[in-house]
Order: sequence, then structure tokens, then C-alpha cells
Amino acid sequence: MRARVLTTATALAATALLGTAVLAGCGGSSNGTDEPNQVVRTTTAIAGAGIVGIDRDTSTACPSPTAPETADPQRIVALSTQALDTACALGLWERVVGAAVDDGATGRPGYLGSGIATIPGVGSPDAPDAAKIGELRPDLILGGNEPAGGGAADPLQAIAPTIFVRAGDDWEQQVRTLGGALGRPNATAAALDDYRQAARTAGGDLFAGQTQASVVRFTDSGGTVAGTDGFAGRVLADVGVQRPPAQRGASFPLDTDDPAAAEGDVVYVSFAGPAGEEHGADVMQSDGWKKLSAAHDKRVWSVADEIWHGSGIVAARALVTDLRDSLNYYGS
Repeated sequence: MRARVLTTATALAATALLGTAVLAGCGGSSNGTDEPNQVVRTTTAIAGAGIVGIDRDTSTACPSPTAPETADPQRIVALSTQALDTACALGLWERVVGAAVDDGATGRPGYLGSGIATIPGVGSPDAPDAAKIGELRPDLILGGNEPAGGGAADPLQAIAPTIFVRAGDDWEQQVRTLGGALGRPNATAAALDDYRQAARTAGGDLFAGQTQASVVRFTDSGGTVAGTDGFAGRVLADVGVQRPPAQRGASFPLDTDDPAAAEGDVVYVSFAGPAGEEHGADVMQSDGWKKLSAAHDKRVWSVADEIWHGSGIVAARALVTDLRDSLNYYGS
């Protein structure tokens, strides 16, 4: 597949940035100050892929606190990034007194802003430290996927009301569950509506229906080609971005020896931690990868794994911003 020919309108926009390896991002979260908070990386490319969102401004993603509609929790423990994202989206992140950190993660999700980094840790999402959580005296605990059998949640329920999301629900329904637990179902619905409108507007501005975007995630030993069943795939659909025929279904493993299934007009790659980045860079420097027309035409972009492999309103808005800053542009 050859990279598509840009329409006149998008070609004019692309010309302004032709030869640019890095594009500015502008989505993120509040850091509790009036000064801009930006995610800055010293690396501008990974194995030839320009990094999207390298100077992402995270100062505006967490709005002012929304008004309570039912309950109004004051001390929240978030056991998943999605729960932390939802609290941020509703303007309640400063009420989060403890948060779990994913195994292998080096810190809080950067796209949520620097203030998030100061929240005390309470173990991992799969093994929260009940003793630490109890010391924080929460009045609400928000979890990730509901534990099988429910027994693992008993120690947490003894501390404070504990709400988990259902693994089978799509990401928007999971956010509604979390927003309802935070006492703000209507504000949650409004935030989702605002996101969907922003996605549709971006799609129109970008002529998104004319581009087939491929999404690949590298781990330390393999890779996954994202289909339409995951978070990134659903956001791309909301924007109206097309997918290559092979990716119009469930996600599947990438054959790193023959990565032809990763082909697209544009390819977005993310990495699961440093080991994933190291393995991904090796694959992207292989002869098989270099045969992709997107690689030849410099239409491969590196994106933040915590956003594209995430789940939540703030992450979805940041992903839309990434598309605005990359979908119709070439790297150097």
C-alpha cells in the first residue's frame, strides 16, 4: 500500500510542516498552578519515527471541580489509571489521596500533569496495599476491573465503599460507572459528549475518512497490531479515521519477521516501557519494517503508550490532539 495522496486542503497544511520530525501536542491535565505544565522529551525520534506530543501542554485537561449531583466524596483512592483519569476529567484530582501504580511503571501518567506525581502510592492495581489505603482514610475507593469472585475486594470494602468496573464494558461505560461513583453522572455524560464532539470536529478538519491508520504496540518480546476492539481503535473510529482491512476487527499479534500487517497510510507505534521501546526499535530498523510504504514515506509516528493504550476521557482527548498533530503530516 502506498501512502495516500493528500487532498489540496490537507496538502497545504502538510507543506507547512514538511520535514518536521516533531510536532507540538496540546492536550493533558492540570498541575494545580497557573503556569503551563509540559511533557518534554529529549529524544525527538525513535528508529526514524517522529515523536508526537513531545511538548504536550498538560495544564488544561483537569477542569475546575464539577458540582456534586449525588454523593460528594472528599478522599478518593484510585486503583487504576482510568479511575485517576476520570477523577481528573471531573476536576476532582486534588481529592485523590492515594493511587496505585502499574507494575513496571516509573511514575504517574505524564499526560495527567505534574500534580498527579505527588499522590502517595498504594501498591499496584492488581495488589493494592490495604494497610496503606486504610491509613489514608478514604471515603471512596475506585478500582479497575472487578476481581473474579469478588473476594479480593473484601478488605477494601471494609475500609470504604469500593467500586470496580466491568471488564466486558466498553471504555465509555466504564467511565460512566466511575463518574457515577464520584457522584457526577450528568457531568460525566457531558464530558463524554464534549469529547465526542471534539472527535467529530477533528475528523472533519483532518479529512480523516481519507486516511487508513495502523496502530502497533511493542512489548519486550513481541508486538500487537491493534484492531477496532481496543481503546485506540474506538477513538480512531470516533474521529472517523479509516483502518487497513486487516485491522478492521480484533487485535492480533504482529509477525515481527514479516510485519506487513502493520502497513497503513500512516502507522502509529507505542512501546510498553523501556524494554518495549528497545525491542520495537530493533523491529523498526529491520529490512521487513523498512519495506512498509509508511516507513519509506516517513509516515510512522511514535505515540505515548499511556495514552494510546490507556482508557479515559482525558486520554481520549489527548489521542485526538495527537491525530490533529500528525495524521496529515510527513516526518523528516
